[in-house]
Amino acid sequence: MSVFICSLNSGSNGNCYYVGDQRDAVLIDAGISCRETEKRMLRAGLSMSKVRAIFVSHEHSDHIRGIPVIAKKYDLPVYITPGTLSNSGFLQLELPKHHVMLLQAFTEISIGQLVVTSFPKIHDALEPHSFIVSRGDIKIGIFTDLGDVCSNLITHFKQCHAAFLEANYDEQMLDQGRYPWHLKNRIRGGRGHLSNRQALQLFLDHRPQHLSHLLLAHLSQDNNNPQLVQQLFDGHAGGVHVTVASRHVESAVYIIGDGAGATVNKVEQLAMSF
Repeated sequence: MSVFICSLNSGSNGNCYYVGDQRDAVLIDAGISCRETEKRMLRAGLSMSKVRAIFVSHEHSDHIRGIPVIAKKYDLPVYITPGTLSNSGFLQLELPKHHVMLLQAFTEISIGQLVVTSFPKIHDALEPHSFIVSRGDIKIGIFTDLGDVCSNLITHFKQCHAAFLEANYDEQMLDQGRYPWHLKNRIRGGRGHLSNRQALQLFLDHRPQHLSHLLLAHLSQDNNNPQLVQQLFDGHAGGVHVTVASRHVESAVYIIGDGAGATVNKVEQLAMSF
């Protein structure tokens, strides 16, 4: 039994994360266009025919921009909390009602053999949620747009075999950077984003023994550096495969479970059509 994960895009320019098995898959957020999502999935050897649903973390545009077109083109249900929907005029206007599936915290949603569970997180949105996607005993966490490390995050991170974890900014780069003070304070004020230091501390304090992959996500273009955060985590990885999810290109497809530790090369991906 294996689960396949891929970051299709990660950053303030758009977020979209793929989790699936051999038969079914889900997208967590769809903040890039339908055309770009399709292009990146094709390059990665992933198949849109396997995608059964989209799950929405919150209403910010970099997480929902591509949802209406993707949902309508592939006739996909969109799981979204009532608060997120009510605070998103864009989705209320553009997404047909029959695609909307209202989501409640801690409710398990079965998508084939996948089980998706949402839980509340801290972020400056109306009703933001993070997700765990399970396949049997394998659990994948999607933890981005985090204002702080809360008890919900700790509880669910401890369960993960792999996770997408926000490492948005380097504290010194943010402090010395060009952003106005109100924006700096929004980012680091406890309801914005997680710093490299906070993400690393979560990893050091609560990393489960069975964690095999960590994809560092939602890096700031202006207040972080991929090499900087990669080096920071590499010094503490302890056998966990740590990589940075790009804001420009899809990641590799990583195998979690049977064959964990491997990636699937492009030829194999295209032949298997995940």
